[in-house]
Amino acid sequence: MSLIKIEIVTTKSQEKDFIKVPWSIYRDDQCWVPPLISDFKKSIRGENNMLSKSGPFTLIVAYKNDIPCGRLCVGINEHLNEAKKYKEGYISLFECIADKEVADKLLSFAEEWLKKKNMERIIGPLSLPGGDDNRGFIIDNFDDPTLVMNTYNKEYYNDYFTDYGFRKYLDCYAYKVNISEGINERYQNLVPYAMEKYKFKLNKLDLNNIDKEMMDIKSIIEQAMPEEWDDFIPPSEEEIKIIAEQLIPVADPDLIYIARTNEGKPIGFNLTVPDYNQVLKHMNGRVFPTGFLKYILNKKKINRARFFVLFVVPEYRKKGVSSAIYLNSFKSVLDKGYEYAEGSTIWEYNDIMMRDIERFGGKKYKTYRIYKKVIG
Repeated sequence: MSLIKIEIVTTKSQEKDFIKVPWSIYRDDQCWVPPLISDFKKSIRGENNMLSKSGPFTLIVAYKNDIPCGRLCVGINEHLNEAKKYKEGYISLFECIADKEVADKLLSFAEEWLKKKNMERIIGPLSLPGGDDNRGFIIDNFDDPTLVMNTYNKEYYNDYFTDYGFRKYLDCYAYKVNISEGINERYQNLVPYAMEKYKFKLNKLDLNNIDKEMMDIKSIIEQAMPEEWDDFIPPSEEEIKIIAEQLIPVADPDLIYIARTNEGKPIGFNLTVPDYNQVLKHMNGRVFPTGFLKYILNKKKINRARFFVLFVVPEYRKKGVSSAIYLNSFKSVLDKGYEYAEGSTIWEYNDIMMRDIERFGGKKYKTYRIYKKVIG
């Protein structure tokens, strides 16, 4: 008879077990990409995100006959709850072997932990506060590569959540744009016309002036993020600084644009980064002793990019700003010899962004499902 126990991560040994659980689960899975352990350790300690500053959280590991076999993070984003008048908690970083009993014990712990804190529902899996990864479970495409900062999971994870009583909350989509097929000539003609008519310009991200650039981005988000988006609030200055610190090491300024009026007012931006997963895939989570060499050898082989976000302030949404950003970003991707770009993850209620990327030939090719469970 197997013995399953749940332990809260309080020691370095337990933290190591938490980090390494996926290695055994995905050992033979080509679509899983090992995270860089040093960065992941910072994430679960709240050192490069808002995890520890957004509210209480705990990390747990499941052991079956003393062998690590599952994990999750459960927490409360008090900033979001206060802004939206919610009483909800979140689940993130869920991993589990093919054993429903293990999954049930993990999810039961999370539910009871949140009940004790008077929460009324659980949402998940979500990104850690201040992050943009680990969002949802794939439900329909387990064959295509996983791009940078995106999630991958076993198909049975969805069954374990629904069997426990979770139901669909929202879907998020990934779109694939085959850059190698070329760019619609119509847009190449219309964009310069729109920029002249509505008097705006595009600038590549200036890494030498990153503080000002990030404040312009913050201003755009504050104006552009609809109040009816139930799951987001504009980032604080502290969050913007964290984003900047994460962005600088991986940013390619050729792929990131800020739109401004001719007078200099920021009105739109995008974040696009090369798919560093094509490098991480070969590093097995470590920089040393051979990881750095593998990084150097594989960096030049990157041939795809992930388009994270695009925001445009309301008064410029139908004036060609998003088209101009897409056009210039995709031209840069094409110039670099990339084969395709992924636009992800787009929440199902973001009709504007879905229409924009579909106009540029984007095809929906992955669905990530986020679940909820009423507990109060």
